[in-house]
Amino acid sequence: MKITVVAPGRPIDPVVAARAGAFAAIAYPEVDLIFHPQCFENAGHFAGSDAVRAATFLSVANDPAVDAVWFARGGYGSNRILAEVMPKLGPTAARKAYAGYSDMGFLLGALYARRIGRPVHAPMATDINRTKGDETVARTLGWLVRGDRQGLEPDLGGRPAAAFNLAILDALVGTPWLPDLTDHVLIIEEVSEPLYRVDRMLFTIANATQLKGIAGVRLGVVNDIVENDPPWGETLEAMMARWCADMGVPYLGRARVGHTQDNHVVPFGLA
Repeated sequence: MKITVVAPGRPIDPVVAARAGAFAAIAYPEVDLIFHPQCFENAGHFAGSDAVRAATFLSVANDPAVDAVWFARGGYGSNRILAEVMPKLGPTAARKAYAGYSDMGFLLGALYARRIGRPVHAPMATDINRTKGDETVARTLGWLVRGDRQGLEPDLGGRPAAAFNLAILDALVGTPWLPDLTDHVLIIEEVSEPLYRVDRMLFTIANATQLKGIAGVRLGVVNDIVENDPPWGETLEAMMARWCADMGVPYLGRARVGHTQDNHVVPFGLA
């Protein structure tokens, strides 16, 4: 099996490729894990220009020799290539899995909106740098390579689901790249935001016409919260219950997804 790593947003350090490659070679010897050279390009904030990142993603997605596309890391940028790449994905791209999270939710959402391939909210290659990062990336590689269900979010419950970083989902609302999530359980997570911004983004989600018809909402990890001044004064649980009531859907509790070592796999649709 051949898995190619690309970076539609920001670049990675070559050390990430060395560590992830060494782990894959030992734990998944049946995998040919390739880090595309584009992962290490640098154009200011981005891993190469928009044109370079788009061309790389298209070449890998449309390559019949590649079985799955693994995103290198998050970081702003993948939304800037959507209009270029989505119309040019061919039948070969539709047979692949695409794994990542955070900013890569732009691509995962757009792929799912057009039912292209198998988008998966899952740890990325750079997660190898976390404490016990081998366990983290093993959830993605295990799912992609062997269909190992041990890395799945444990309470998917046999219902269609989709997982997004809240800021990315907020940015997708009102665009043609947000998929139809009717009858899906929506799982959201967030990092490095004050709670007033979390609340403001939940306002958008609760009032988004495109999200009417979801089956319920679950909350993943919300970590590295920026302190409010004055203090926010409301728990995350209360905030979620309030906005879900406004939306008219059940709040279904917590989920093990997010910007942490414990991030678990959520295939879009049915697992």
